[in-house]
Amino acid sequence: MRTLGSQKELSDFLSSVERRAFKQALYAVRNEETALDIVQNAMMRLAEKYGDRPLKEWPMLFQRILQNAIRDNYRRAKVQSLWTTLLSSFALNSDEDSDFLETISSKQESEGLATPHRRLEQKQTLAIIEKEIQKLPARQREAFLLRYWEEMDIAETAAVMGCSEGSVKTHCSRATHTLATAMTELGIKL
Repeated sequence: MRTLGSQKELSDFLSSVERRAFKQALYAVRNEETALDIVQNAMMRLAEKYGDRPLKEWPMLFQRILQNAIRDNYRRAKVQSLWTTLLSSFALNSDEDSDFLETISSKQESEGLATPHRRLEQKQTLAIIEKEIQKLPARQREAFLLRYWEEMDIAETAAVMGCSEGSVKTHCSRATHTLATAMTELGIKL
């Protein structure tokens, strides 16, 4: 258990790096809310995982945690953008409650948004994507769907899956690579 003195030292340390860390994150991600989230998560991680370490170790640990959080944000945004872009072309209706894998509907037909050939092509592509997602190993499929369909962060996904954050990252990375490879082999442009 941490003594009151070390809690104060940790609080003072975090106060001393807060502004610089925010600027670093802001320059990297160019979004104030995202930068604040990154810094807050990095501070919480330092306190939770390394708060019992000596004060002299905190600056290096914090910088590593902060930089990893920034990289994680880039990775998440890149993968989310890829899958959102790929699948958004099929989500022609704007109902927030609808599942984008079920978006080809009579409403679209009535709006005249696609030719019969295009609708058939979309149905076939959606079927291929669903089939490829089903082929993923269970843990990869679960991590992928929680992260990119449900938009959970790494910590939330790890808690739901009952595994470490590193495992979530590994499962997501493997799932994304497998799906991207399958889509490319099947001639679906990502």
